[in-house]
Amino acid sequence: MDKTRKLILVALVVLVSVGAYLFMAQRMTTRPPIKVGILHSLTGTMSISERSVVDATMLALEEINQSGGVLGRNIQAIVVDTGSNALQFADEAERLIDAEKVSVLFGCWTSASRKVVKEVVERFNHLLFYPVQYEGLEQSPNIIYTGAAPNQQIIPAVKWAFDHLGDRFYLVGSDYVFPRTANAMIRDQVGALDGHIVGERYVPLGGRHFESIVMEILEAQPDVIMNTINGDSNTSFFLALRMAGVTPAHIPTLSFSMAENELLSLDSRMMAGDYAAWNYFQGIRDARNLDFVEKFQRKFGPGRVTADSMESAYFSVYLWAQAVRDAQTDDVAIVNQTILDQSFAAPGGIVYVDSSTRHTWKTVRVGKIREDGQFDILWTSDHPIRPVPFPTYRTQSEWEEFLQRLYRGWGNQWAATLPNPGE
Repeated sequence: MDKTRKLILVALVVLVSVGAYLFMAQRMTTRPPIKVGILHSLTGTMSISERSVVDATMLALEEINQSGGVLGRNIQAIVVDTGSNALQFADEAERLIDAEKVSVLFGCWTSASRKVVKEVVERFNHLLFYPVQYEGLEQSPNIIYTGAAPNQQIIPAVKWAFDHLGDRFYLVGSDYVFPRTANAMIRDQVGALDGHIVGERYVPLGGRHFESIVMEILEAQPDVIMNTINGDSNTSFFLALRMAGVTPAHIPTLSFSMAENELLSLDSRMMAGDYAAWNYFQGIRDARNLDFVEKFQRKFGPGRVTADSMESAYFSVYLWAQAVRDAQTDDVAIVNQTILDQSFAAPGGIVYVDSSTRHTWKTVRVGKIREDGQFDILWTSDHPIRPVPFPTYRTQSEWEEFLQRLYRGWGNQWAATLPNPGE
């Protein structure tokens, strides 16, 4: 073949490729986008955690759109700010489903917000992806739980703490359904281990005053503080501990809702030596995670960090997109079935949906805070753990009655209310 014919052939190949690209691009611009709802708190006490989850969700959506979208259609995100108000979560979820006609919801952080959205998605037979570790005791046909169930965070962390930190536990948490339930599980487990609970206190979400709790901790002298405080109350709690001279070397804290992102609000040097239990840490030395961190920081800034619920939100989008492709439709009812048994090579390791519980199999990790705000990973489970939403310390009916007592005690809602702003 002479040089001229080769050049003509190359030109034809280029023209065909460009034509195909333009054809697909035109199809994607003329076909209506697939709408998805993102339901998180961009303001209020929970914004410290939830804003970054929105960023991770948007990163995944952007990557999928850049690679051609789903079924030849772009994905259009509708982001709403729920203001850290559980009732507003329910209102916005209904609006996104009924008025905006979204194909899926990604969102919620606190279990109080998830509980009210659960009622909405079940009423509309819709679909929510929930990315946060939680207390379990729930299985909804309309929710995929991509955060940890109790046996994938709380229960193994208690055993680790018992083996490595001591047998005297002080429990402190925000006053809503997750901490109350998590601490009931911790009580059951510590009792089974012949350990001791030396104190248990709660503050409403957004609470700022921890002086009396810290005094009680000093008097009780536990081996470890088990912390289920959520939101920016954590900042006030740890400042109160340090002002009273409680340091990790003196009495360490193991947290269930303090990750790399929340540590940005504190001086990480004063936090060094405390612990957290998660499924994911930014410091995982895996090529997929290094790529995820690099892409996130390239988009949002080199000072930004990644954390557990952000990683769950990120892979939730990919699990949903895979299910849509497999189903060849974004129809909610069909995707809700196709999502079962989906798997994905996530930054924190392989995750897959357990069809019987609608939770994901996940690896468990315990980390120790460093002075730079990252974690040294001290312990990792040998393999991904099968989710068990209802711990076997009590029967399912006993757990359900426990939840109902909490709900009635808070005036038929899922959280105690803060008496006055700023308290």
